[in-house]
Amino acid sequence: MVKIEREFHGRTLSIESGRVARQAGGSVLVRAGDSIVLVTACSGAEKDGGFLPLTIDYVEKTYAAGKIPGGFFKREGKLRDRETLTSRLIDRPCRPLLPEGFNKEIQVVATVISADDENDTDVLAVCGASAALTISDLPFEGPIAAVRVGRIGGQLLINPPMSKVENSDINFIVAGTKDAIVMVEGGAREVPEKDVLEALFFAQQELQTIIQMQEELAKKCGKPKMEFVPRELDQGFVKSVESFITPKLAEAIKEADKLKRRDAVSAVKDAAKEEFIKEDDEDADQKSRDIGKIFEDKLYHMVRDLVFSTGKRLDGRDTKTVRPITIELGFLPRTHGSALFTRGETQAIVVATLGTDQEAQRLDDLFGESTKTFMLHYNFPPFSVGETKPLRGPGRREIGHGALAERAVRELMPTDKDFRYVVRIVSEITESNGSSSMATVCGSSLALMQAGVPIKAAVAGVAMGLMKESDKHVVLTDILGDEDHLGDMDFKVCGTEAGITALQMDIKIKGLSKALVDEALIQAKEARLFILKQMNAVISKPNESLSPYAPRIVTMKINPDKIRDVIGPGGKMIRSITESCGVKIDITDDGTVSIASSDDENVKAAISIIESLTQEAAVGQTYKGVVKRITDFGAFVEILPGTDGLVHISQLSDERIRRVEEVVHEGDEILVKVLEIDRQGKIRLSHKDALAEMKAKGAL
Repeated sequence: MVKIEREFHGRTLSIESGRVARQAGGSVLVRAGDSIVLVTACSGAEKDGGFLPLTIDYVEKTYAAGKIPGGFFKREGKLRDRETLTSRLIDRPCRPLLPEGFNKEIQVVATVISADDENDTDVLAVCGASAALTISDLPFEGPIAAVRVGRIGGQLLINPPMSKVENSDINFIVAGTKDAIVMVEGGAREVPEKDVLEALFFAQQELQTIIQMQEELAKKCGKPKMEFVPRELDQGFVKSVESFITPKLAEAIKEADKLKRRDAVSAVKDAAKEEFIKEDDEDADQKSRDIGKIFEDKLYHMVRDLVFSTGKRLDGRDTKTVRPITIELGFLPRTHGSALFTRGETQAIVVATLGTDQEAQRLDDLFGESTKTFMLHYNFPPFSVGETKPLRGPGRREIGHGALAERAVRELMPTDKDFRYVVRIVSEITESNGSSSMATVCGSSLALMQAGVPIKAAVAGVAMGLMKESDKHVVLTDILGDEDHLGDMDFKVCGTEAGITALQMDIKIKGLSKALVDEALIQAKEARLFILKQMNAVISKPNESLSPYAPRIVTMKINPDKIRDVIGPGGKMIRSITESCGVKIDITDDGTVSIASSDDENVKAAISIIESLTQEAAVGQTYKGVVKRITDFGAFVEILPGTDGLVHISQLSDERIRRVEEVVHEGDEILVKVLEIDRQGKIRLSHKDALAEMKAKGAL
């Protein structure tokens, strides 16, 4: 067993290997505090297809936090959204560091086996994946490491305790190598670009300790790397294919329309295969893959050469221009808020729906149950790119894009105290040519404002790209799908006029320098402000009134002791109110009652019933009550539901009486006035004072 241990920002961080999962190609236990993640890396058989067959799964075992899973089966099932998002978080910085052309199956599994409530396991899993790959025999070009960077009270912190993250105005996970940043994911509270840049490279500096730990571990227990030599293509064949496709491809990429360009480019590839593959070729499948590789390489260089030589892109734009934007507000007539946002050939229908507390999402995670009152869901149907594919549940990409957009918008949402609604946003991508998640951010802001949700400011997003060759580079604003595929970076930046609310960066090169990240952030800000200006021209602040189809939520406070009166035996009373008035009712333990309906009259009717059920007696107030019980010394009168008081025999009449029955009998309705409520809540009433008061007013 080998264990490397360091004091790292106020806690002990350790990586060990050789004690658990020893048959895996590489395995480590990463620990901080009482949080432990087991990460393994294994390789399998070779796969055809020309892509890297890498699978990464992050799994949280509920026993890690001393918890039994919910649900009928009482065992872990499909990955929850957090597990899916963390799996993507591990994949994105590791995948570019495995060599192109390597086609053996690789599986990395990160399993949370112990979890405290202070040390988050996501960054431990990223570091563990790198460590497991580094000590395995796989040709991994790492190590990399990841940390969370926060800022509390103006001070930058590395891996702050989970209990303090909510107080941080920065929350980024940054992955990096020795020399540069390779991945960023996270959110901020409208933080200026210069502060974001400082935080990112502070994180990159501090994660060097974890890289050094992995290097030390590899020296002590790392396996020799398997030999991998990329398949060499016959250069004569390469030149023949290139000569055939180059003039045709040069014409095909001149087509500005995405679908026409796609068809033209695809036709060139098909023509090349028809030209160079004969029906009786024994190696037809291999030739087809080789032509595909030559074709992709040529397309890659031609598109990039076009940008470097002319400064023009596939659709004719320069490097900084945002595609044309059109906005249709209130696109759907019966929704609470909606917008059709179109930017170039990317389009999203974004819808905001308001609901009550009953519609909040119940989450069952590692540390217990919680509720979520703001949700954003992103859907990417196949027709959005002119393709056919079976419709399934949301995939990892859809979950990831939705989470990014949700993070970007969430910081602008009002608090639950200020806005009692549960809000769900759904983005339906109807056309896609790059930056669909950023169209979702823009459309979400517009839909929320149209719905009357009092968000603090409009928020927009833009995706930045990069093409870099040796000492020259170009940063691209508002990238197309092809520029994402053929470029070196996908850097999504979201924010308001005041600052950044969310970032996501993935790269295909070894890393980004501080100067390049700074340039991309500045260029992204220019684009974001341009987009916000166009959005503000359509709607610059939230509507003051809600949609007539949205529920009206009215809150009222009742004595917590009266909650049982509103609910009734077995919930009978509250069911009666909701059914008779057509409303939804939520009651919290502190006595806050929320009543929701799209009809104001229904809400008023429910309020009236609840007030009658929870009304409390007040000294000096006169009530019409019912005599419930008679004793020798007086009568007990119910003045409110469940509330009664005593009318002493001396308070029944101005005249002296010998028996209570001379004035009242059980079941009689009489007027009484509250004389006193003592510390125990006992109420003293007077019938004669109530009569005298009414006579004085001329009511009797």
